[in-house]
Amino acid sequence: MSDTDDRRTWTQQRRFEFLEWKMFWENRVIRSDLETTFGISTPQASVDLRNYREIAPGNLEPTARGYKPSAKFKARFLIPSADRLLLQLRAALSSVIPKSDLWFREVPPVEVAPDIARSVSPECLRQLLMAMRERVALDIRYHALTGARRRAIAPHALAFDGHRWHVRAWCCEKEDFRDFVLSRIDEIGDAIPVQFDPNHDIEWATKVRLRLRPHRGLLPEQSKAIQLDYGMVDGRLDIEMRASLAFYFIRRMNLDLSRSKQLSPERLQIELENLETVMAQIQEAKLRTKELIRSERCQTE
Repeated sequence: MSDTDDRRTWTQQRRFEFLEWKMFWENRVIRSDLETTFGISTPQASVDLRNYREIAPGNLEPTARGYKPSAKFKARFLIPSADRLLLQLRAALSSVIPKSDLWFREVPPVEVAPDIARSVSPECLRQLLMAMRERVALDIRYHALTGARRRAIAPHALAFDGHRWHVRAWCCEKEDFRDFVLSRIDEIGDAIPVQFDPNHDIEWATKVRLRLRPHRGLLPEQSKAIQLDYGMVDGRLDIEMRASLAFYFIRRMNLDLSRSKQLSPERLQIELENLETVMAQIQEAKLRTKELIRSERCQTE
């Protein structure tokens, strides 16, 4: 955007983005769309349309009932994104956002397979965020698969593994950085003063690059379909993520089972070309964290 665009108010730019959204996704826009969506008067909607046509001459083509995008339409305020639109549709159907937040005149027929929701207490999350800001530990009751017991943890980050939200925290008992599933915390007690350095969490700080490819057991036409699915280039897709999340990603995508005889290539679909390298990087990060903690402990004794 130009300096002139930057000087416009956020609400003006939002309405211009809306105009381009309607033209890109619905191929038309009428004045009442602005009035209904933004609660503005008919004169204001007319001014918006006039101003937009002055800013982006040739983008709009008049029709009997409004406007449609011209053949040379080029968005200036909208970054078209299929991913964003599909996420919004999913969020609306899951009641995460109200359907009124969608800009469709009529929402297209769409359905989403239900998620098995993991319930996270708002109060629990609020206290964890507070502890992150104030750099303190919290006394929590945590339900692991081995049973429930109280722990003192000092959270420093949140992470989503594709299925569950975790809090990345210093475990006061184990004197190590670990992940705790948010939905398994059902009670939080008092804050506890603690000395720890989040920069010592090397597994969190380290980025690893995963090199994905279609499973080698697939037929050529099957491999091509998988490459299209994941937007691979030259049969490869590189993904960068924190080492602390790579383990979850590998397990979730069955990338550690590429040589399994019980799962077919059609079921696995993709494999991790550099699995051994990534696992070695994760282990190295864990060891570096332990060394830093050990060194810090020796300096304070």
